[in-house]
Amino acid sequence: MTVVWWAAPVAPADAPGLVALLDGHERDRLDRFRRPADRARYLAAHALVRLVLAATVGTPAAALPFDRTCRCGAQHGKPVLPGGPGFSLTHAGDLVGVAVHPDGAVGLDVEQARELGDLPAMVAHVCSPQESAADADAFFTLWTRKEALLKAVGTGLATPMSAITLGPAGVIAWTGDDAPRDPLWLADLHPAAGYHAAVAGTGPRPEITEERGDGLLAAQAR
Repeated sequence: MTVVWWAAPVAPADAPGLVALLDGHERDRLDRFRRPADRARYLAAHALVRLVLAATVGTPAAALPFDRTCRCGAQHGKPVLPGGPGFSLTHAGDLVGVAVHPDGAVGLDVEQARELGDLPAMVAHVCSPQESAADADAFFTLWTRKEALLKAVGTGLATPMSAITLGPAGVIAWTGDDAPRDPLWLADLHPAAGYHAAVAGTGPRPEITEERGDGLLAAQAR
């Protein structure tokens, strides 16, 4: 089963107990954010993933040993938990999200619906030649689906979204040298009104549930 947890951002000043869960790398990142909203989203997402994973693997949240080895060898890549389940983090507006998938890599994305200043240009960036998006809602649906897929396969936005063609059942085609060969699953999510979200991974599609994680954060905040 893949579980997706949603929560509201939490200001560090209001949650010293959550800050205490973070390791040195995470605290350095937290301190670099200048905007309070960015700090609150970062803290909530990274504390929540620690709390959820701790319950899954039976290790205290503050002791989880994340590996952030990038392709270049430095410790600034996507975090993984050695020997643990796959997970993915995302945030937008007043939401943070964490997806945990026990059977491999997973990708999660959320976007807040909003007006786009140059919709045709954005659509051209996201859509393959076989796709179209008539309005902002259709655009954000495509964006979150493709961003989730790219996170799941590990390439991120280094792969153009236009290389992926989606249909009602998922991925129809994926072009390029880095196109995955494994089967892919994809699902839309419904975190809150005014938001689009999707989760994706490799292999057979699992059962997917959505939960609120605000209570977990509140219990550890002080």
